[in-house]
Amino acid sequence: MKLHILAIGAAKGSSEGALCDDFCDRALKSGRNMGFTAVTMTELAVSRAANMDARKSDEATRLAGRIPPGAHIVLLDAKGKGMTSEDFAQMLGSLRDVGTRDMAFVIGGPDGLGALPGLKAGRSLAFGPQTWPHLLARALLCEQVYRAMAILAGHPYHRA
Repeated sequence: MKLHILAIGAAKGSSEGALCDDFCDRALKSGRNMGFTAVTMTELAVSRAANMDARKSDEATRLAGRIPPGAHIVLLDAKGKGMTSEDFAQMLGSLRDVGTRDMAFVIGGPDGLGALPGLKAGRSLAFGPQTWPHLLARALLCEQVYRAMAILAGHPYHRA
């Protein structure tokens, strides 16, 4: 299964971007032997539209265009439902086991995420009730993907 992280805004060159690169690289290396063939990060520019609704719509349209056909979509949203690391790992493993080819994690821009035209998300995920900076939420997601690989592999990184 290929894991795609699609996000509005640039993290490259930042401390958070370095964390994302490190955890995605670790996840790919440990996940290959378990059927996770890719862990990719795609960054799209923040919209320059004049108002918030137009920005969210523009960003959502561009994000939707990057989601592989048939992908299982997970939206990162402060209003989403939280999950434990074990549940997150179990979700990834279950989707892999039923033959899901692509899974897309979608992170909106500073104004939030508009509806993805023509697509329906399988889940909306939150990292707790707090509001996180977008770049930090991205780093948290990458770490959780790596942690899920460690859990699925029985690796001691996850010590719960």
